Amino acid sequence: MDAAALAARLTRLEDIEAIRNLVATYALGADRNNDPAIFGPLFAADAVWECAGFGRYEGAENIARELARIGREDIRWSLHYMVSPLIEPAPDGRHARCRWYLWELARIAADSGAPAAHWIGGTYDTQLEKGPDGWRFTHVSLDLKLLSPHTEGWHTLPPAA
Repeated sequence: MDAAALAARLTRLEDIEAIRNLVATYALGADRNNDPAIFGPLFAADAVWECAGFGRYEGAENIARELARIGREDIRWSLHYMVSPLIEPAPDGRHARCRWYLWELARIAADSGAPAAHWIGGTYDTQLEKGPDGWRFTHVSLDLKLLSPHTEGWHTLPPAA
């Protein structure tokens, strides 16, 4: 194998790991009530985020702001498991697709005022682009397959700091 081919393989592996870290950082931000300081840098300036029932938002600043609002008003606590990311870098080395499963425990605001425990499951399908500052999401689509109350369990525990 020549040096150019080896360098290309190494770059591809580094890109895959960088995207895996982006997904993990997304989970970290989500588990911190959709912290806009964490979420904002994950998205390209003209990115789109969408999920039926939670909305469609365009632009990194708007996405970070609206997800933070959801974290304050709707999903009061969460624990995200991003499972089995399938990362597919494009041959151009500047674009990629990443899909993964979501398994989430959450407290969701209820009409009664007290947040109710829920199980959430779904799939993420994302597009990414590599720029001067690294990989960023250009399109995030979350398809929820399960949003189910859990009446017994963690909802009575105080949130961890």
